[in-house]
Amino acid sequence: MLDIKVLRQKPQWAKDKLAARGVDGAQIDEVLALDEQRRSVIKQTEDLKAKRNQVSDEIANKKRAKEDATAQITAMRAVGQDIAKLDAQLKTIDEKIRYILVRLPNFPADDVPMSLNEDDSREEYKWGKLPEFDFTPKAHYEIGEALGILDFQRAAKVSGSRFVYYKGAGARLERAVYNFFLDEHAKEGYTEMLTPYLVNDDSMFGTGQFPKFTEDVYSINNEDQEETLIPTAEVPLVNYYRDEIIPSEKLPISFTALSPAFRSEAGSAGRDTRGLIRMHQFNKVEMVKFCKPEDSWHQLDNLIHDAEELLQKLGLAYHVITLASGDASFTSAKTNDLEVWLPAQDRYREISSCSNCTDFQARRAQIKYRDDDGKPQFVHTLNGSGLAVGRAVAAILENYQNADGTVTTPEVLVPYMGGQTLITAED
Repeated sequence: MLDIKVLRQKPQWAKDKLAARGVDGAQIDEVLALDEQRRSVIKQTEDLKAKRNQVSDEIANKKRAKEDATAQITAMRAVGQDIAKLDAQLKTIDEKIRYILVRLPNFPADDVPMSLNEDDSREEYKWGKLPEFDFTPKAHYEIGEALGILDFQRAAKVSGSRFVYYKGAGARLERAVYNFFLDEHAKEGYTEMLTPYLVNDDSMFGTGQFPKFTEDVYSINNEDQEETLIPTAEVPLVNYYRDEIIPSEKLPISFTALSPAFRSEAGSAGRDTRGLIRMHQFNKVEMVKFCKPEDSWHQLDNLIHDAEELLQKLGLAYHVITLASGDASFTSAKTNDLEVWLPAQDRYREISSCSNCTDFQARRAQIKYRDDDGKPQFVHTLNGSGLAVGRAVAAILENYQNADGTVTTPEVLVPYMGGQTLITAED
């Protein structure tokens, strides 16, 4: 959530920044007008409370002097009624301000391409040599179905479209990939977590999915409360410290977790309808960091590096881009995507988004630390995929495919595959 003080102090700057996120400046004007009303009401309330205190003293003095205080008592009751009306007015104004503020996205960082067009995202660099084949490379889903290790047809029968069964070596490959990811993150100092897969509305609000993106998730109603299947482990990981003050000496903190991710993919009809790229349920290894504000851009570099290391060790070519302001997530000040090469599509596809959310999530989730003066301040939060497991499997199948339909196991995964160096057709 944005700090309303910034809107007050730099209204035109805020309008310009948020215009690059598609926000109408009229919303800023409305918030500031409401804020003026709010401060006016607070001033009136404080004046009336001062008057009530004065009248209360007069009543006490008259009673001590055994004088009639009826007029003062009547006046104090009237003041009390006026205060109650102003308190109700203040509550309404606060609700209106909050309604707008919680729906405004984060300010984009200065070095982000300021554009609503995703095509204006900026490529930073490439890594790796694109594979060359002496045959026409097949799509990962064709390879997986031919080998009998991916079954989309039966998954559709059981669950519907955008689901899959991994079978035999396919299941083992998926497991190998995420165990490799987790082990590598542990070496880099991440604390591995196993999180809840259902979260409450406060958690979804804290990380910015609610109230704006309720149509993108799967919610479950029970007797006590409505809960949501997590769209990413970012939600339970960030909310681990919700409403807490983290001891300063513990920062920075790095968490990693494997979890399923559940997404309704609202608005994605007709996009990536085949294969592992856009699923309703998929596994993802998440990275989350908490740090002091002055350290967050350095930590973003670390996050990107940790994601890159996985692709490099897998020998998968990729590039890194900085997303245009209009394409970054709601909570992000800056997002760098890692896109892995998929030969059958002849293009790079996203496999990780590494984002610095600055204090945006921490303000919503009330996550703080104490500065050198002992004053509570909001931490900065960062998150990134490390990596999307299904997309990594897709990239492996396509980049390591052979002319005879088999798939060579990447060297770093051979120990995780029980020594299996070649994936062949399942019975």
